[in-house]
Amino acid sequence: MKILIAEDNPVYRKMLEAMLVKWGYEVTICSDGFNAWEILTSENAPKFVILDWMMPGMDGMEVCRKIRENIKDTYVYILLLTAKDEIKDIVEGMESGADDYITKPFHASELKVRLRAGRRILELQEDLRTMATRDALTGLLNRRAIVDAISRRLAQAVRKKTSVGLVISDIDYFKNINDTFGHLAGDATLRETAKRLQSLARQYDDIGRYGGEEFLIVLPGCNLEDTVNYAERLRVCIEENTVKTNGVVIPVTMSIGATASVDGKAKAADVDSIIHTADNALYKAKNNGRNRVEFSIYEESRL
Repeated sequence: MKILIAEDNPVYRKMLEAMLVKWGYEVTICSDGFNAWEILTSENAPKFVILDWMMPGMDGMEVCRKIRENIKDTYVYILLLTAKDEIKDIVEGMESGADDYITKPFHASELKVRLRAGRRILELQEDLRTMATRDALTGLLNRRAIVDAISRRLAQAVRKKTSVGLVISDIDYFKNINDTFGHLAGDATLRETAKRLQSLARQYDDIGRYGGEEFLIVLPGCNLEDTVNYAERLRVCIEENTVKTNGVVIPVTMSIGATASVDGKAKAADVDSIIHTADNALYKAKNNGRNRVEFSIYEESRL
């Protein structure tokens, strides 16, 4: 687990680093509140922070307040490190947003158990987040989470002046699979399809179950040509690999619709519009015989 240590005293800073590294933590160090805030708002920031109360520039309590006011998409566990031991001071520190505190000088065993408690809380938070954002059957993002991902990727594309590809896919004649082989076989087909979607995805692509047998794939940095090429690879992958469950072999194909935003011109608010464009392409694929890829151009006039 990553932990940020924000401590201006070089002796304490070095001592904390040595302890945490020994206990198996991945440690990042800084010496003031401004640097701490910069690290906490960076990509892949630590979710656990040990904050010294008294630091130059921005003290620990101010950093606490900024974390609670501004970081909403993930939980940051804050252990406040302080030389103050008056009850009123501790109450003030906790009310600023800290989860726990430890007073200087401290014993290594006390710090160790407080870190363990914080780690348990973060693990529980992650379990709850997973339950809230993941589809229980396939493990992919659920409908709400994949729609949120599209909004986030469109906003990033505006900042970076890049495009975002969107693929919507639908298992052909899925009702027939359920009616012929049973709903357990249908569930197995959905799970296996999800695995194949993941096998073709890049680490930073977003994949979600949009509903029933429909899936959405978000492709950051992909223009329309890239997106259509990806969709065709996906179609072939699904067609060439049958699903085998309980001694039954189930052939599976997909109809796929593809579109992409224009470089840097889409907005986070355009989620419904870009999904509608991809859905139109999916409709064309179904109407033209299924097991095929069609695309629709995402028009700038919609932006």
